Amino acid sequence: MANYAMDSNAMAPQTAPIMNTPASTPIPWNAFLALDEARFGELLGPVVEHSPWVARRAWAARPFANPEQLYRALADVILGASEAEQLALLRSHPELAGQEARAGTMTADSQSEQGRLGLLSLDASTVHRIENLNQRYRDRFGFPFIAALRLHRSLASVLQAFDERLRQDATTERSEALQQVCEVMRGRLNQTVAPASPLPSPSLTAAPLFSGSPS
Repeated sequence: MANYAMDSNAMAPQTAPIMNTPASTPIPWNAFLALDEARFGELLGPVVEHSPWVARRAWAARPFANPEQLYRALADVILGASEAEQLALLRSHPELAGQEARAGTMTADSQSEQGRLGLLSLDASTVHRIENLNQRYRDRFGFPFIAALRLHRSLASVLQAFDERLRQDATTERSEALQQVCEVMRGRLNQTVAPASPLPSPSLTAAPLFSGSPS
């Protein structure tokens, strides 16, 4: 298993909790269920990078009993798409610390996800290292490296995964990339749709345990 030795300046700002910072308050589950088709697509379109067709197709899987069923419906659309659609979806993602990041043209979600691990403020040597990995990966597989960054605590962890996945065969890596897309989507869904509210617990003082005097 490869491991990248990161200098202290590169590592210090790149360790972060496994979480995403929500861009806005998630919509309550009951309110989500009341959305019409157009609003459903508008709300969920961004959870898969530049691929709103995923949300539009998932509408047909309604009703959803809970957020996990919603996630599963979206994932089924991705994994059941044609090879051409899957390839286009993969190619719609930005590279890590790539041209779109430098130009500031990534989506707000991608900026937040990459920024959490310091990928938008790297030193020159780390930028060069990632550029080399990006080029090798794209040359080998034909699409950019995709990782659910919310599952990584540090940039070193991401780079280790990058190196390991470069050794995989094309079929295995394409499957892995699609699974990573689904994990990115799961994180974005968590910031978009709130879980269903649990039923209130019964009050311990709502009624006496016994209605009369004990015999």
